[in-house]
Amino acid sequence: MEFVTDYPSAELGVWLNKTIDTAISEIYVADLFAEGLLSARDLQAPSVEVINRLNAYSEAQRDKHHRFVNASEIKRGLPRGQSDDGSQHWRTRAESHLYKSKRALTLADMLGSRLVLQRYVGAKPTIEAIRSLLGSRNGVQIVKKVLRKAKADRVGIAMADITVCGGIAPYSPLLAGKLVSMLAASPEVVDAYQRKYLQQESEIASSMAGRPIVRPSELVFLGTTSLYGIGSSQYNRLRMPAELIGGRPGERLEYVEIGRSGAYGTSHFSTSTVNYLVKLVQQSSNGQRVNSIFGEGVSPKLRKLREGLDKLNFPADALLQHGRARIVYGVPLARNLREYLLGMDDVPDYIFAPDSPRAGAEAIATWWIDRWLSRRIESDTTLDEVERHTTVRDGRYLLHGACVRLPESEEAQLTLFDDLTY
Repeated sequence: MEFVTDYPSAELGVWLNKTIDTAISEIYVADLFAEGLLSARDLQAPSVEVINRLNAYSEAQRDKHHRFVNASEIKRGLPRGQSDDGSQHWRTRAESHLYKSKRALTLADMLGSRLVLQRYVGAKPTIEAIRSLLGSRNGVQIVKKVLRKAKADRVGIAMADITVCGGIAPYSPLLAGKLVSMLAASPEVVDAYQRKYLQQESEIASSMAGRPIVRPSELVFLGTTSLYGIGSSQYNRLRMPAELIGGRPGERLEYVEIGRSGAYGTSHFSTSTVNYLVKLVQQSSNGQRVNSIFGEGVSPKLRKLREGLDKLNFPADALLQHGRARIVYGVPLARNLREYLLGMDDVPDYIFAPDSPRAGAEAIATWWIDRWLSRRIESDTTLDEVERHTTVRDGRYLLHGACVRLPESEEAQLTLFDDLTY
């Protein structure tokens, strides 16, 4: 938000209008028109009455969702193939109580933003109008709201979490974890990611639009956390010159320490505690409000626990904080990371050469050999640690200080990108 308030410009007004236009165009409204909640004119000239009506409708539909939803049916998925492009499938999903609620709420938010934006900026933004907008409390609120919407459209597909990353024995003493970490951010992974999700229809966006929506599958950021809260020998100072993979002199591909996690979670609650709290919520007057359905919200388990603790009048925020903070690392892959994630730029400006994915991965491996491996293999202690592990095949397992289930045959062994073709 600071970069917006610190550098106001007429371009910001153009971007705000564009983002709101796009958001509204991606909301299925035919049934809302049919129910008399609003008209086509209200989309361009919204009123407070229409916005209030949509908010009330959203709340009512959310209540119906919690009362009547068949979670197992939704999780099995609606039948596909009623139309060539899948529009009937997504329209059926859009007309469910859950997505009626989500659509009405999002539309109310965007129309409210448009109402404020028209009041301060109009169709032809000027820097004076933008300063006036940012000088008002309502103006700042709608800018934050539009920023969140813009980020939501890109973040879900343009960012990825590295959940498990490291080198198993006997490769861990050779610092193979650093190699794997850098390869995770390589041009080859970015290329494979882009091709894998190139035609992937967005579940939530398509359900909101009532038609197939495919987001750009350009990976521009990787995030991960340390194993412990005191540091990470794997990610600390892990950086390489971007010039080695087609980047500009002076730039680096690196793991940047961003901060610390909030140390909230559910891992310190036993399964039986979770089950009892869920039963408590189910037997309350409101019934079960968290159904573990994709689209209801993030972390169903966390929301179930929070609601159960609230029913007992326990301090949920304090009890959900497990105290095991982790260091958060990020790997920016594009120079225009912020602008791309906010939809201000349509194309990412990668810090490496994206058109040579295999060569980029090989360059990272060569850099790792020169930077880390060549020094480690000169250490007798390291070589003794590697030698301590044995490789034994007993038909099903490979044993080398770890236990890894093997495929039935060598031909069945998959590689990372087996489902993709170059």
